[in-house]
Amino acid sequence: MTPAARVQAAIEILDLVIAAARNNGAPADRIVADWFKARRFAGSGDRRAVRDLVFRTIRACGEVPENGRAAMLLLAAGDATLSDLFDGSRHAPAPIASHEVPAHSGVAPAWLVEALALSGIDGPEATALLDRAPLDIRVNMLRAGRAELPPGGERTVAPNGWRYPHGTPIEDTAAWREGMIEVQDTGSQLACEAASARPGESVIDLCAGGGGKTLALAAAMEGLGRLLATDTDRTRLSRLPPRAERAGANLIEIRLLDPNREAQQLADWQGQADAVLVDAPCSGTGTWRRNPEARWRLTPSQLERYVAVQARLLDVAATLVRPGGRLIYVTCSLLDAEGAGQAQAFLDRVGPGWTAEPLALPAGRPRGPGVRLTPGHDGTDGFFIARFRAL
Repeated sequence: MTPAARVQAAIEILDLVIAAARNNGAPADRIVADWFKARRFAGSGDRRAVRDLVFRTIRACGEVPENGRAAMLLLAAGDATLSDLFDGSRHAPAPIASHEVPAHSGVAPAWLVEALALSGIDGPEATALLDRAPLDIRVNMLRAGRAELPPGGERTVAPNGWRYPHGTPIEDTAAWREGMIEVQDTGSQLACEAASARPGESVIDLCAGGGGKTLALAAAMEGLGRLLATDTDRTRLSRLPPRAERAGANLIEIRLLDPNREAQQLADWQGQADAVLVDAPCSGTGTWRRNPEARWRLTPSQLERYVAVQARLLDVAATLVRPGGRLIYVTCSLLDAEGAGQAQAFLDRVGPGWTAEPLALPAGRPRGPGVRLTPGHDGTDGFFIARFRAL
């Protein structure tokens, strides 16, 4: 592909990404992969260049662009080399007309920029949400010593964490194949540290998803005790068994739940758990470094629904914790409505039978009853973490 053809390809992909964002379609990563599956003529260099161009453009646009061309014009406005490729030659984009208006730049749609600012995320903290994320791994102590760590990494503040440059082919390594390491952001690892899971305990990962945090809890428990992983998403939960087998996490029990029936289906655990981790569904504002088009998908009404679901899951989780046990609330959001505000609302509902515990994590800053980690301050994905104790 010529450089101009790569630009036109990126425009076509951006059209698909924008349509998907408006209609809750596939994520950008999958759209890019599917586009190239149908175009086998593109070499690996073409795929890398086009993908990079697509995601650079997504990160540059604040509001949802009108179309892919308008989005690319924003990037071209500050790059003469790129704008010169709009030359109308074969497979190239048409020349730029004087009346064409580029898409708007910015961190996010205006309503989200305001919500983030009200939650203390603005200026450099806001722009850092769109940086490229590094690749973090967690050494799995259940398999420690089976293989050497890949070269090129450096320690993180997480006890078993290492960081590698973006794009490191970590899943091609013997350490990954043999279950010695798992890909997991440092902030996510610290959220698991906040759970303080110990060998022999009874622990629930209430919103386990694909099981990344479940595996970290299993390692902290040294394979001893009971660890129940639950979720209402069958597809995501189905990814956990092969991951658990590779990691040697044999203590994990898996239970698929029905939405809004979690309490009934967990009645056998009522008042039994030493710890319940609620990694609740959320807006994902802390993960834009990995999914920059996600900021185009979120709406105020969707945010309200997330907040309602989080509150309901916290109330369900509270019934599962034994006296003296702990409830750990985590969201990968930087909005106070899903973080500090949600945690305080829980304390207000449950009254004097619960208390928020201080967290001595090696990263993050206090925010309400918990701690918040941000890409700009901590170099991790954005997280809010709180731990409550049942008295």
